Amino acid sequence: MMSPNKFPPDRGSPPQPLRQTPLQIIHIAANFMRIWSIYTMYRYLTQSGASVVLFLFACIAPASILFLILQKPWKGRPLSNTQVVPSIINGAITALYFVLWGKGLRSCGPVRAILAEYSGAFLGVLSALLYGRRSNLWKKIGGLVAMLASLYLLSEGWATATYSPFFNSISPWEDREDSEAQTEQALGMKQMLVPILAGILSALRRVIARRVSIKNQLKRRLHALTIASATCFMFPIAMLDMIVGSPSGDSGKLPFSTWAFLSTIFFGNIVIFYADSIAEERLHMVFSSPRHLTVAGVCIIIMENVYKMDFSLTGFTVCCLILGFGIYEATSLDRNRKDSIKKSDLSNGEFDNQIQMSSLPT
Repeated sequence: MMSPNKFPPDRGSPPQPLRQTPLQIIHIAANFMRIWSIYTMYRYLTQSGASVVLFLFACIAPASILFLILQKPWKGRPLSNTQVVPSIINGAITALYFVLWGKGLRSCGPVRAILAEYSGAFLGVLSALLYGRRSNLWKKIGGLVAMLASLYLLSEGWATATYSPFFNSISPWEDREDSEAQTEQALGMKQMLVPILAGILSALRRVIARRVSIKNQLKRRLHALTIASATCFMFPIAMLDMIVGSPSGDSGKLPFSTWAFLSTIFFGNIVIFYADSIAEERLHMVFSSPRHLTVAGVCIIIMENVYKMDFSLTGFTVCCLILGFGIYEATSLDRNRKDSIKKSDLSNGEFDNQIQMSSLPT
């Protein structure tokens, strides 16, 4: 006879990987559409000569309105000053991130700009120096060195067929002779500082958002305030850029492109936020992680082929492997903490299930 607290293993919810499969598909699709919007924006900015700040402001302003309509932060439990004030400050950081990231995208190209966003893992090394254990310090420093080496190789053009040392390797992108391919230049680390700094600011705004909001619904409400605050901070910068302009005289103009604007508004701001939130809450996948980098890398390879960019598959793979190793080592302490929290949650869930099931009549 079966004991009251013993149940067959096939009873209850489906296996965890099966339940996570639809969420993983949603996350991959959202990242693909976001990276597609980045390539669309890059093509639009380089061909039209439009102002980066004006374009981003024209996309963030309607995105902030949509976030406010969807989340309605004025409804529900009133927000305290300890939540609103950091969200407004986070909006200033977000506005600065958008400006620097847009400048880096235009000057460095989409591959370098997207991979430089993962430099936010530098904060893991800083946290180890300030709060972490000394036993994990050298692992984080090694991860920092690996990330810097990967970004240096990217700045030297290893991901491009023109400057890659693997030019003669077997790759459909490297041996082709296509007149439509766009030749990129080797930049150096000085030009890479702008997207790297943008990646650090991006990680900083995510950390502030996690610290301020504990519950998921509260996080979305505060994110609407953050984007609205970022729009307000970007407004004077965009107006100044439109009035002053650049020496070329083209920055004050903003030609309209339907797909460039709509893709940046929806996929570059709104959809990717909810997808990353789902990945962080349900899949335990944060932005600065090797798993997230793998998804982004596959999407980049597809887009580089579609847009016929100056691309070296072998060089790009080498840079991604080094960057992924650096992120893995730099976030080792955070990963151990998340694993312990996840195990404790599972054990608590099983204990709760036993309590609930034992109260049933047998």
